[in-house]
Amino acid sequence: MSLGWILLIIALVIGLIAGNMLLLRSNKKFNLPPDFKPRDYDDKDEDKW
Repeated sequence: MSLGWILLIIALVIGLIAGNMLLLRSNKKFNLPPDFKPRDYDDKDEDKW
């Protein structure tokens, strides 16, 4: 492989890692609305075939 391809792959990997870190940082600031209720699944009435 040529040096250009190796540098391109390294740059893409570093960009992917940096993008994920920025996404995690912005998700830490995410606040749920006060009227948010998690979905209630009917585990009690589950039919057992």
